[in-house]
Amino acid sequence: MLIALGVTGGIGAYKAVEVARGLQKRGHDVVAVMTAAATRFVGPVTFEAITRRAVITDQFAPGTNSDIEHIALASSIDLLLIAPATANIIGKLANGIADDFLSTLYIATRAPVLVAPAMNTQMFAHEAVRRNLDALAARGVRFVEPGEGYLACGWIGKGRLAEPDEIVTAVEAMVRPDGPLRGKRVVVTAGPTYEDLDPVRYIGNRSSGRMGYALAAEAARRGAAVTLVSGPTSLEAPAGVADVVRVRSAREMHDAVLSRAAGADVVVMAAAVADYTPERQAPQKLTKQDDGLTLVLKKTPDILGDLGQRRLRDGDGPILVGFAAETEQLVERARAKREKKRVDLIVANDVSRADAGFDVETNAVTIVGPDGTEPLPLQSKARVAAEIFDRVERVLTAKPARELRPL
Repeated sequence: MLIALGVTGGIGAYKAVEVARGLQKRGHDVVAVMTAAATRFVGPVTFEAITRRAVITDQFAPGTNSDIEHIALASSIDLLLIAPATANIIGKLANGIADDFLSTLYIATRAPVLVAPAMNTQMFAHEAVRRNLDALAARGVRFVEPGEGYLACGWIGKGRLAEPDEIVTAVEAMVRPDGPLRGKRVVVTAGPTYEDLDPVRYIGNRSSGRMGYALAAEAARRGAAVTLVSGPTSLEAPAGVADVVRVRSAREMHDAVLSRAAGADVVVMAAAVADYTPERQAPQKLTKQDDGLTLVLKKTPDILGDLGQRRLRDGDGPILVGFAAETEQLVERARAKREKKRVDLIVANDVSRADAGFDVETNAVTIVGPDGTEPLPLQSKARVAAEIFDRVERVLTAKPARELRPL
């Protein structure tokens, strides 16, 4: 596999040389991309000698088509690894700043991204850096945590670049995942649905789609073939997810999911699907009425319930994971939903919280399964997605012994 190794300006750059060697020993082809600051710590000729490839150091290097080289590389690499990653490059990536080859490559590629931060302890703990790390994690970027010990600045603490063997192992886990989800087909839903009243207005909710997109990215990272059925969002397709189905209404999402669930191994219903839709859509914009407006609503199709009924009828089917967005009686309602809809796991979250649920980067959930309830603390949605798929893999491993009967 072709790995792009981004090297930035920190003392840990010397370790990147060993990272390149380690990746080659595992059979990977490596192309080094160095920032201008990185070349002040390690010479490009060192990486050229190891990788037997020209090192990319200048976004505006002369030559035919040199100005689109980042696009060509972006479409051909299997993974982008940045080691060491300084606070500066992390800030650029999180905020979409593309002012050199490496930051432009990050924005252009749809390959998985692995970042190994390295910086002063105080910098690593700074709120701005933590916010940038959380933003990247929400997009599916993975990290190799820095180590603790003596730093180049003379401080003792967390911030030292992880050891090369640890970084290489993390790369292997991403590009060659070896677990229960590898090769499985996973369908994930995300975002809201919009139920149109007229050509201008609709009934919707505040779901951003971040949780569903994080789940799709995590399933892809674990080697699954992922189909993401997405309601209206402003999010980009997660790395490693090529099959994205865009829908608008609950009916469209119902049809898209049920048509793809038959051949799936896992279906995760993270979308905030509308429970009701207008009985009829006005062909023209509704004008303002002095005496108010009365809407007649009808129930939308129950996607998760239909999947549960189909599985019960057929005696087999995919692992089913539902979400319960509640503002009260969280666990009680999640348990009732799991039993009623005959699914394996329900992920319940309190959407009345300001720091969890809709339209934020973090979430705190309770997973309700056959063995009881398990609360997870407030953390990034990417981390919550990993925790959820840890439980999905346990159910998937035990599937032959599972009886598909009313709970």
